[in-house]
Amino acid sequence: MTAPYQTRLAAEYDSPDQARAIERSVRPEIDDIEGDRTTARLSREGQRVEIVVEATDLVALRAGINTWLTLRDVAETVSGGRN
Repeated sequence: MTAPYQTRLAAEYDSPDQARAIERSVRPEIDDIEGDRTTARLSREGQRVEIVVEATDLVALRAGINTWLTLRDVAETVSGGRN
């Protein structure tokens, strides 16, 4: 897929353990949600978790951003919040 549009959703957490919990919560969705117009990548380094959303058009990018922000928000709520 050629993805000319991209955004990075990065968050810092109180501890590496909390960041790991967020990563583990969101990671299973990476392979399940990808479609023809959007993809996402997830990475974690220490207390920082980053989701990169790529899309073929702006409408798909907006939808992808909304999806991943919602998933991250649910993970944060369950794990106890964000710094």
